[in-house]
Amino acid sequence: MNHEELYPIGDAARRSGLSVSAVRYYADAGVVRPTGVNASGHRMYDVDAIAGLELVRTLRELDTDLSEIRRLLAGEATLHGVLVTHLGIVERQERTLRARRAVLRALISQGGETARADLMHRLVTMTDEERERTIDDFWNDVAEGLDVPDGFVDRLRAMRPVLPEEPTAAQLEAWITLADLVRDREFRDAVHAHLRDTYSAPEARTMATEPFQSFIHDSGAPLMEDLLAAYRAGESPRSPRAQSAVTRFMEAAVALSDTPLTPAVRARMADGFRQVPDLLRRIAEEDAVSEGPVYDDTHGRYLALVAVINGVPEDRDEDPTPYVWIADAMSATVTGS
Repeated sequence: MNHEELYPIGDAARRSGLSVSAVRYYADAGVVRPTGVNASGHRMYDVDAIAGLELVRTLRELDTDLSEIRRLLAGEATLHGVLVTHLGIVERQERTLRARRAVLRALISQGGETARADLMHRLVTMTDEERERTIDDFWNDVAEGLDVPDGFVDRLRAMRPVLPEEPTAAQLEAWITLADLVRDREFRDAVHAHLRDTYSAPEARTMATEPFQSFIHDSGAPLMEDLLAAYRAGESPRSPRAQSAVTRFMEAAVALSDTPLTPAVRARMADGFRQVPDLLRRIAEEDAVSEGPVYDDTHGRYLALVAVINGVPEDRDEDPTPYVWIADAMSATVTGS
């Protein structure tokens, strides 16, 4: 376009992507005035005015307030400032829409009742402090009267949901489900009963003590990962790599009880790992016919929802722990083969 040429309103509308009536409206509103008029009194627009109309069209498509556009074109604001302000508005709207979508999906799946809708809306609009209090209240109630070693419930309590500033719809839906569950009396009682029954046996109580929990989740975790890395690499359980990893793991494990790593202790550890698959299978079979609370419906359900909320991927593709391979590696240190 010629920068000195003036264009009638029809051309200005076509070049800017607006209708003629919209161009007239913006002129009358003082947003983009015509450059001048021709001999017949018709409005005329130069290149700069048409560029202004294009900018107005773009910003209006983004729902930018007309007063902001007027300030921008008058030189009272910068385009960057206007865009930053509008981006903040759009992001808040996006968060609101995600929350509404999560509530609607939950209502559709659970049954849409007025009281239920109000509850779910309050759950997704909770502040960080309200969410923390909800989880603390749940664990305080679950721990009441629970006969477990000191510090065990605190370790369980540490696995808590942290809803990100911009959660996905799936994270919001998981939070709605979890927040609803932890407020439910039956769910609280079921988690309490599961933990009570699981850790009532003497050997289970030992596993719940802080030294063992710290080893399982902290100091022992990288040692087990080194051992599993050897397995995933296709190493023989008797290979130098596997033997080095399994020995470090066993030495750290027996150090918890100040027990020397004798051949007899190694043999017992190997035998214990070799029995784990059968033990897990029996537990699964017992859970299938049990009328009492089971892991997947209680603490396991809590942890699964927390994982979704916190954006922790599920280990769906991860191979199950190779207990027999680990037992063979432990046995190899006994035989020396």
